[in-house]
Amino acid sequence: MAWASSISNFVVDASTKAPSLSATFVNDDPPVGKRLNLTTMSQTIRNMEYAVRGKVVNAADRINADLKSTSTSTSTTPPNFSHIVYTNIGNPHAVGQSPLTWPRQVLALTDLPPGVGTDHRLAKRLFPGDAIQRARKIKEALGGHGTGAYTNSQGPLEFRKDICRFIEGRDGLEEGACDEAMIFMTDGASTGIDLVLSTLIGNNKCGVMIPIPQYPIYSATIDRLDGQKVGYYLDEENGWDMNVAELERSLDEARSNGIVVNSFVLINPGNPTGQVLSKKTVQEVVRFCAKHKLVLLADEVYQENIYEENGTFYSCKRAAFETNLIQQDAIELVSFHSTSKGIFGECGRRGGYMELQGIDPDVKDQIVKLASSHLCSNIPGQIMMSLMVNGPRPGDESYESHEGEKKAIFESLKRRANIAYEGFNAIDGITCQRSQGAMYCFPSVEMPKGALEEAERDGVDPDTMYALSLLESTGICVVPAAGFSQRDGRHGFRTTFLPSEEEMVEVVDKVSRHHKEFCERYA
Repeated sequence: MAWASSISNFVVDASTKAPSLSATFVNDDPPVGKRLNLTTMSQTIRNMEYAVRGKVVNAADRINADLKSTSTSTSTTPPNFSHIVYTNIGNPHAVGQSPLTWPRQVLALTDLPPGVGTDHRLAKRLFPGDAIQRARKIKEALGGHGTGAYTNSQGPLEFRKDICRFIEGRDGLEEGACDEAMIFMTDGASTGIDLVLSTLIGNNKCGVMIPIPQYPIYSATIDRLDGQKVGYYLDEENGWDMNVAELERSLDEARSNGIVVNSFVLINPGNPTGQVLSKKTVQEVVRFCAKHKLVLLADEVYQENIYEENGTFYSCKRAAFETNLIQQDAIELVSFHSTSKGIFGECGRRGGYMELQGIDPDVKDQIVKLASSHLCSNIPGQIMMSLMVNGPRPGDESYESHEGEKKAIFESLKRRANIAYEGFNAIDGITCQRSQGAMYCFPSVEMPKGALEEAERDGVDPDTMYALSLLESTGICVVPAAGFSQRDGRHGFRTTFLPSEEEMVEVVDKVSRHHKEFCERYA
């Protein structure tokens, strides 16, 4: 397996002297102008793109600033909207989702210093008993040091035990099927993804298979690490499902081009596509990865967001057990989860974890070393992850209220998914697959010929042109579909359905009116 050799040579040693500045440049002569400029900087970072916060979002931020400060507005014609609706990113609390009460109560108690929080005489009047009890256990798990001290680089042992019991319960596995030594607590799933890709990509011949469409963190990170993106197409006409024939085609083509493919990314439920893969499909994927000795990166951060009546989340770990691949030590698997999605929606806490399964112990040690260079993930995120996987139990004081809050959020998300699906499909020229899970729709838009011609003349991507037009006329901020990659000739955008149900109805209506006006303008 072609893991990155540079990682194995990396040693965390505070006594090691940093190289001199001149050693980082080929020529010691001072450059003309700034030392750090677009020519001397890392070209992989310069060429990296991250569409979710790209050109359209930058434009939205400028308009938003103008709306908030009419005295300094740069626009001579006021827009016909009062605020920007940011549907470009899965950031639930930013668009109105309320935080769950019990986790915030526990977090507040753990953050308060001794004598003020759990030990204060008023605590029982302000907080439920199970929140106080859990906060005390968390403080014990943190070694009595509070939330201001570093933890073990992989996270506190008790938190990792919570995660293991969650995984075993979710997948119906016996106790011990998850090893807390193989759990890494991370700043959201994205930090774990970066750790693993940094370890996998050893040179510019290393290839990572990613879905098309895919979430841009994968393409951006692979580009930054100078690796090779190997796309496999999802089947839009079949609800964005996957098939093994397409996986084999993609792998064969990459290998024929001299790419050493060593890993495979599966996003389930899908982002940006919202599909939930069947048990059969997930089992086919784990068999494919085992057959070709590909490290499987299972992005499963939306596993709680399943909206289909009979839909269920089926994890890659469960699939690997039920196909006997784990028992045979025939699969290399890294699974990711996060507090940012699901029902918690705690994006700002940056809580997450990854679990290693079947990874070479020597490589695992190298990942520990790399994680250690970051010291540890943030403590509030670690606590929030522990609370997400180990919440109040039946009979606890907060159980009914906590579950009631979660159910209300989930049922509303389910309704909003349907508002988006039915609304977009009612627009002539826009088609959209149903979002079975996650938080997104990925509509396909029929572009008028005049718009395509103008975009080509101006050197602008048609999807970006459409998204900017939508933003400027309605205040709705979406992400151009091109930022996620797609088949040639397809156009569209990705939107969340996280705004309130009332606002989602307005969003669909505004998209409908804009699309009609856009087509008339470029007919």
